[in-house]
Amino acid sequence: MILSITLLLHLSCIISPAATYTLPDNHFINCGSNSSLRTYQRNFTGDENSGNFSLSSRDSTSAAVDKTLPAPSLYQTARIFRKSSFYELDLDQGGTYVVRFHFFPFPSLGNPLDARFHVSVSKFSLLSNFTAQSDGFPLVEEFLIKVAAGKLKIEFKPDEKERSFAFVNAIEVFLAPPELIQNDAPRVTRRGSDGNFNGVLDFPLRVLHRINVGGGNVTRETDTLMRYWIPDDAYLLFENTARNGTYSDQIKYGDEAAVFIAPDAVYNTAKEMNILGGGAANNFNMSWRFQVGNSVLHLVRLHFCDIVSNNTTNELFRFNLYIYGGYVVEVFPWNSIPRLAAPFFKDYVVESDDSGFMNLSVGPNSQSSVKTAFLNGVEILELLREKADRSRKRLLIVVGSCLGGLVLVVIVFGLVCFGLRKRKLKLNVNDAFDWPLGRLYAGSSHSRTTVRTSLTGSPFTDLNLGLKIPLSGILFATKQFNPKLMIGEGGFGKVYKGTLRNGAKVAIKRSEAGHGQGLEEFHTEIRLLSKIRHQHLVSLIGYCDERDEMILVYEFMEKGTLREHLYGEEVDNASACRFSWDERLRICSDAAKGLHYLHTGSSGTIIHRDIKSTNILLDEKYVAKVADFGLSRSGQLDQTHVSTEVKGSFGYLDPEYFRCLQLTQKSDVYSFGVVLLEVLCARPAVDRELRREEVNLADWGMLWQRRGELEKVVDPYLVGKINPNSLRKFGETVEKCLQECGADRPHMVDVLWDLEYCRRLQDSAVTRQPYEDTTTEVSWGLPMGVLQRLPTQSFGGDGDESSSDNYSGAVSSQLNANEVFSQLNMNGAR
Repeated sequence: MILSITLLLHLSCIISPAATYTLPDNHFINCGSNSSLRTYQRNFTGDENSGNFSLSSRDSTSAAVDKTLPAPSLYQTARIFRKSSFYELDLDQGGTYVVRFHFFPFPSLGNPLDARFHVSVSKFSLLSNFTAQSDGFPLVEEFLIKVAAGKLKIEFKPDEKERSFAFVNAIEVFLAPPELIQNDAPRVTRRGSDGNFNGVLDFPLRVLHRINVGGGNVTRETDTLMRYWIPDDAYLLFENTARNGTYSDQIKYGDEAAVFIAPDAVYNTAKEMNILGGGAANNFNMSWRFQVGNSVLHLVRLHFCDIVSNNTTNELFRFNLYIYGGYVVEVFPWNSIPRLAAPFFKDYVVESDDSGFMNLSVGPNSQSSVKTAFLNGVEILELLREKADRSRKRLLIVVGSCLGGLVLVVIVFGLVCFGLRKRKLKLNVNDAFDWPLGRLYAGSSHSRTTVRTSLTGSPFTDLNLGLKIPLSGILFATKQFNPKLMIGEGGFGKVYKGTLRNGAKVAIKRSEAGHGQGLEEFHTEIRLLSKIRHQHLVSLIGYCDERDEMILVYEFMEKGTLREHLYGEEVDNASACRFSWDERLRICSDAAKGLHYLHTGSSGTIIHRDIKSTNILLDEKYVAKVADFGLSRSGQLDQTHVSTEVKGSFGYLDPEYFRCLQLTQKSDVYSFGVVLLEVLCARPAVDRELRREEVNLADWGMLWQRRGELEKVVDPYLVGKINPNSLRKFGETVEKCLQECGADRPHMVDVLWDLEYCRRLQDSAVTRQPYEDTTTEVSWGLPMGVLQRLPTQSFGGDGDESSSDNYSGAVSSQLNANEVFSQLNMNGAR
C-alpha cells in the first residue's frame, strides 16, 4: 500500500493498516500562564484557565522569562512548585499515551541548582532527583505509558532539601497510535539471545535516544507524532566506515511500518558502508555507541528502509545486525517487502551491562551477494521499574516495623538462651562462624570449581586448590561482610578490607549477582594469578567458591587507585598526595614493568584487556601494581592475535580491536597510552560534561600533541614544574601508544624505556639529540656503540618470575631495573 500524504496529514490524520488514527488535540498545557498558545500545530492551554484538567496549586507560583532574553514562545512561562503538587487530567479512553515534559530554567525561576525534584505519573516514578540542566536550550523528557481511562495524576515533588523547588514549562499528554509499541520482543543480553520478553507495556518507557541515521535534524513540525530526531554522527565510532545515502522518491509505507512509526526524513536517509573495494577490504562493520542506564532493560528499535541496494541483486541482499557483539541476527530487507524504499523496523528488549554504554553494529553477511549494510534510524527507550505507590509503601513500612519488632524479641530471647548455654559449649573459632551458614547464605556447599559453563563446555579443573580459603575464614576477615569495611565496588562486585587470622591485611572482592563479571572471569583471574608473581602485579592470596560464593582475596593496597590520587573525589583533599612529575613517571614505569611481564613472562603471553587508572593500585610506599585480571586472555608467544568479543572500558578501548575483533598486546599499549594522558592531565578518559571536542581524552590530548602545545593541557598542579625536554619525550611516547594501527605502536618494553628516559630528562640537564625530536623509531637504526639495548626481562624485581632467558637486545645481563637504567648512555637513549 502506497500512502501519499501531505505535511498537514502527517500532523493531523494518520492512517495505519489496522485503524485510522488522528493526532489528538488534548492534553497540551502551557504551564504558568493564563492564556493559550498556538505552536507546533496545537493549542497549549494556560494552566490558570484549565478545562479538561485541574491543578492542585499548593504553594505553586508562575514565572515569566525576561522579555530581553531570547526564548521560544512555549518556554516564556513556567509553573513553580515549592511543595508536592499535581495536575489531574481526564482521559476519555485507555491506551498507550505519549507524555512529554518541557523544561527551560530561565533566570527568573531562581537558582537552577536548587531545582531538584521528582515527577510521577499514576503509580509510576518517571524522574527521580531530576535537575533540568539544559545548557541554554529547552529540555524535553518523553515517556510512553499505558494507562486506563479516567483520572491521570501527574505529581511534582521538590527534593526535601531546603530551598529545593520543582518547575515545568509545558506538558503534553496524548493518545499514541495503538500499533506504535508492541508488547513483546526478543530479549538480548551482552552474551546473546535470551528468549522472548513479554510485557513491554507493563512499564513506562523513557526516551533516551531518537537518532536519524545518515540524515539531519528532524523537527517537531515535520514529524508524524511531533518528535525530534538528531543526527548520528556524534555516536558513530569510526567515521571512515560509513557514508550517507539519500533517496528523493516516495517512501512506500505498508504493513511493516506505518507512517507514524517514523517520518519520511528518517527513511529517505541512511548510513551505508563506505565500500573500499572487493573481498577482504569490506570486512568491517559500521558501529555506534550510545550512553544508556547501567544493567537495566531498554527497548531498542532499529529502522530500515532499503534505499541503497542494486535492483538486479536485491533478492539476494542480506546483512548482519550486532547488539553488544554477542547477539547477531541476519537482516533481509527484501524478504517480506520485495520492493525498494519500503520501510520496516525491528524491536529488541536489551539488557545493558554495567559500562553505561550500548554498542550497535551492522556489517556484511558472508552469504550475501551484496557486501554492504545500512541503517536508517535508532530509538532507545529505558523500561522504568520504580513504582511510586506511596500508600502501599507506607503499609509495607507499618507491617515491616511490626515484623521487625517481633523478630527483635525472638533474637533477644535467642541470645539469652545462647548465653546460658555458652558455658557448656566449647566451640572453636571455625564452628562459631560455620553454624549459621545454612540460614544466612542460601544455596549448597558445593565447590564451583567443578561446574561446567555454557561458554566453554569444559570443567575448570586446573585451579590451584592450595589457594582455597574456607568461607568461615572470609567471614572472620570481613566480620561477616560488615558494610563499614567496604572500600569499593566495581564490575565484579563489592570489595572489603579484611584481616586474616594470621594478621595479614587483605582486599576481599565478593561477586554479586547482576554485575558484569561472573564465573568465567572469576576462574580466569584465579588461573592467571596463581601462575604469575611480580612485584608490580597485585598478588592473589586466595579464593573461596563455597555455597555459591565467588570471592577473591588479594594483597591489600593501602593507597588505593591511581585515579583517586589524580582526580578522584573519594580521596580526602587533606590527605591526598599531590604527586610530582617524577613521582608520576615512576608510577607509570612501575605499571609498565608489570604489563611488560604479562606480555613476555615465563607463563606465556597474557593480554590484560582492561588497563585503566582504576586498575593501577598503590601500596603503602606508593609502589604501583597492575590489578583486575578478570578480562585477561592468555595465548602463545607466537600468536599474533586472538579473535574475541570486545571487552574493556570505554575511553581506553583500542579502536583497531573494536573494529576488527582481533586482540593483541598492542591493545594494552593503546589503553596504557590513555592512562599516560590521565597522569599528565589529571582528568578522566571520558568526561561528557565538557565540550564535544574535549570529551574523549585520547582525541583531545593528541590534538594538542600534534600542534606541539601539549603543555596547555597539563595538570595545573604541574605547570612550570616539568622539564620541557621530558614533556616533549613523554608526548611522543603517548602519541606512539595511541597510533590507530596496532602495528605502529611500540612494545611495552619500548614504552618502559621511554618513560625511564623521561625521568632522566626531568632529573638532569640531559640534552636531547636531534634524532630524538621525532615520533619514529630512528634510534633502532643507530650503531650499537651508541645505543645499547638491554634484555626485556631484566626489568623485574629480585626474586620475581620476571627473569627469563628471552631477550630483545644485544646485551645479556641479569641486572634489576635500577641497575639497568643507571648504566644507560643518556646521549644514546631513545
